[in-house]
Amino acid sequence: MRLVQSILTLNPCYTAARKITIKGLMLHSVGCPQPSAEAFVSNWNRPDFKSACVHAFIDGNDGTVYQTLPWDHRGWHCGGGGNNTHIGVEMCEPPCIRYTGGSTFTCSDPTAARTVARTTYQAAVELFAMLCQQYGLDPQADGVMLSHREGHARGIASNHGDPEHLWTQLGLPYTMDGFRADVKAAMSPQMKLDNTPADWSREAVAWATENSLLLGDADGDLMLRSPLTREQFCVILKRYHDLATK
Repeated sequence: MRLVQSILTLNPCYTAARKITIKGLMLHSVGCPQPSAEAFVSNWNRPDFKSACVHAFIDGNDGTVYQTLPWDHRGWHCGGGGNNTHIGVEMCEPPCIRYTGGSTFTCSDPTAARTVARTTYQAAVELFAMLCQQYGLDPQADGVMLSHREGHARGIASNHGDPEHLWTQLGLPYTMDGFRADVKAAMSPQMKLDNTPADWSREAVAWATENSLLLGDADGDLMLRSPLTREQFCVILKRYHDLATK
């Protein structure tokens, strides 16, 4: 999984600077034929864009994750109480679909559309596994990992059918129960990351990761309990200097 920070610093949701205690994750689908995450990042990073703001977009072309809010920032992603408890992530959608009303669409190239949906699904599994490990969440516990549709059924989100509507109409076998199981499997012991800070360091670690002082290795492992080498310490000092002098 490739993770790129593209924080929407001009969006009013970001400037409101409200924080949440993270209790879960909510999976969305953008609801329009746009596979490019960068298109949303560019369009939403404006002071006059007051309708929505999510924590990340997943690109439909290559699965790159664009983080658009700090993970513990209160987003505007579900139109309900889930904004106070859940991180919201949007999967981009195939360019060959056309919505005809509500969550119903036609598709001119089902094969290409399924490729986009598979790409975003796999990236979402990897991202949610990373976040569950970082914040000590069990993806299969009740109410922790929800779709927008499931959030509405629980009374914490607006009336949307995503992302299940996309999977169903494209004839893909994906379900939210299957997604939760896939995320759990991605968190298997051999893949476990050392990303869960102790309570006394939680705020500091969150600040350091959100400001790119701690980036982790290629697998997203922050190695919080591993010894720090002099080289690693120098890299962190250089990143802090660059942050402070921006």
